[in-house]
Amino acid sequence: MEKDNLIFSYRFKREDGSTRIFDIQLDPQSLELIYEPFSALPVWTDLDFCKCPNCPLDKEKTPYCPVAANMVNIVEVFKDSKSFENANVLITTSQREYHKKASLQQGVSSLLGMIMATAGCPILSNLKPMVRFHLPFASTEETIYRAVSMYLVKQFFIGQDGKEPDWKLNGLMDIYKEIHEVNKAFFSRLSSLKGKDANVNALIILDNFANSINFSIDHHKLSKIKWMFDDPVKRDEE
Repeated sequence: MEKDNLIFSYRFKREDGSTRIFDIQLDPQSLELIYEPFSALPVWTDLDFCKCPNCPLDKEKTPYCPVAANMVNIVEVFKDSKSFENANVLITTSQREYHKKASLQQGVSSLLGMIMATAGCPILSNLKPMVRFHLPFASTEETIYRAVSMYLVKQFFIGQDGKEPDWKLNGLMDIYKEIHEVNKAFFSRLSSLKGKDANVNALIILDNFANSINFSIDHHKLSKIKWMFDDPVKRDEE
């Protein structure tokens, strides 16, 4: 029996009363984005346009950047929007709803994050397990916790397969270093477009999360959450 697609619906109700809805559908097994075939795409979606320095894709086989191609509609809608314009953002899934009065850069950042992880980029696809348990408007602390948890679960399964797991999180740091390179290239892509700053600042928010994760691991800042896992009996005795 086939499982239904995973659907995440983003509704933006803006201060001028206008409403825009973006429905994100994911394959329930691969967690890949399901999208309509592309027709005409703008030049800035070409694979070689501000191409990520670590991109492994071949121009002959993949003429367009899959992430850029899948974010065209979103970028077009918000290209003339200011970052700090407020909107009522409602995210609906089959399990629950999330609602927040937030700046456009916050709402667009959450939406772009889903697209970027599921559109077929070999580097950003490392984040697909986090998309399955999407948490809109997550704080930096929540994002760090989710990223580290995701990676450690993966290491558990690697160990079960008889391979050597990476409990020191070195691989997670490598992943986010690669993601940072992608984010920088996408900053150049989006900065090349005329308009205001909502899209670019949404991307900056995503990159700040990536940098925070690496900083927390590299500088041993994860010790700040260690107290949650202390033995409560021993803690009381102290």
